[in-house]
This record gives sequence, C-alpha cells and structure tokens, in this order.
Amino acid sequence: MVIVIRRAEDMVKEVREKMRGGEGTVELLHIFRKDELKGRARLFAKITLQPGCSIGFHNHDDEEELFYILRGTGTVNDDGKEAVVRTGDAILTGDGAGHEIANTGDEPLEIMATILLY
Repeated sequence: MVIVIRRAEDMVKEVREKMRGGEGTVELLHIFRKDELKGRARLFAKITLQPGCSIGFHNHDDEEELFYILRGTGTVNDDGKEAVVRTGDAILTGDGAGHEIANTGDEPLEIMATILLY
C-alpha cells in the first residue's frame, strides 16, 4: 500500500461563485484530488462558506455526500426538510436525494465533505 502525506501548503484551493445556484463564494480545499483516490470516491475536501453564502440545491444520483461540520452554524435543506446544523453535526445525502446548505451564522461555516460513488 502506498502512503501519501499531503502537506497543507500542497493542497489545491478552488473558489466557485454561486456554486450550484447558491449565493456568494464557496471555497473548496481539495485535500486529495479525484484522480488520486483509488476507491469509489470523487471528492474529499474542506468547504468554507462565509456568512450569507450557500451551495444551491442539487441531487446525488448514484452517489452519496457526507458533510461533517467542523465549525460554524448553517441551515441545510435535505430533500425538503430544513434543519439547523452546527459544529460536530453530520449530514448524509444520497440515493437520489438532494440538498443545499447555507451559512446562517456570523463566522465561516467549515465543512469536511466526501462524495462516495455507488
């Protein structure tokens, strides 16, 4: 087995405007890129949403997305059910369901995100 240590300064940062129809700017810190993941995954990243920013509603067909809230407070719409999420909470969306998430707090909302393929 190969062991890869990715130093923080070597991680790829990406900024997206109005991601999936959401508001404002979303910062993705790609910890490992899709082509480096040998398992059935397509994303392993830290997502940061500044106050008032969001990722718009989107579905996860043939995959599931896991969010772990590292810091902050937000609102998630998980297939039509809204809930407040905060530090330490986790969200699992998949099997064709959809979701969106917004930072409704006063500090950055930091999320560890993984997308696993079926």
